[in-house]
Amino acid sequence: MKLGEVSILTRDVVRLSNFYKSLLETDNNSNDAVHQTIIAEETMLTIFNDGQEREHINQNMCLAFTVDDIDKEYHRVLALGAEIIEKPTARPWGAVNMRFADPDGNIVYLRSFPKQ
Repeated sequence: MKLGEVSILTRDVVRLSNFYKSLLETDNNSNDAVHQTIIAEETMLTIFNDGQEREHINQNMCLAFTVDDIDKEYHRVLALGAEIIEKPTARPWGAVNMRFADPDGNIVYLRSFPKQ
């Protein structure tokens, strides 16, 4: 079994999609207000409005992306105006993680691993 899709539910698909397109440095050539596919590779990342009201209280899920240069990405995330929850911090297992909130308050981790 493979994970086929991660979908972020939101009231404002265009706003959240634009944030993730900037974060992931990609463009899907879409401004659809109901559903946008941001990543269409093995595991898809989509932004979707299912018509239900959302309070945007994220308690149980987060996204994590692996990056090559955590310091560069930290400054890009700052420039996007995201709320930084934790600056890049070295972990005992060797990874460097940072944590921030997307425009809807979803928690996103960026992580890098030492070069071998």
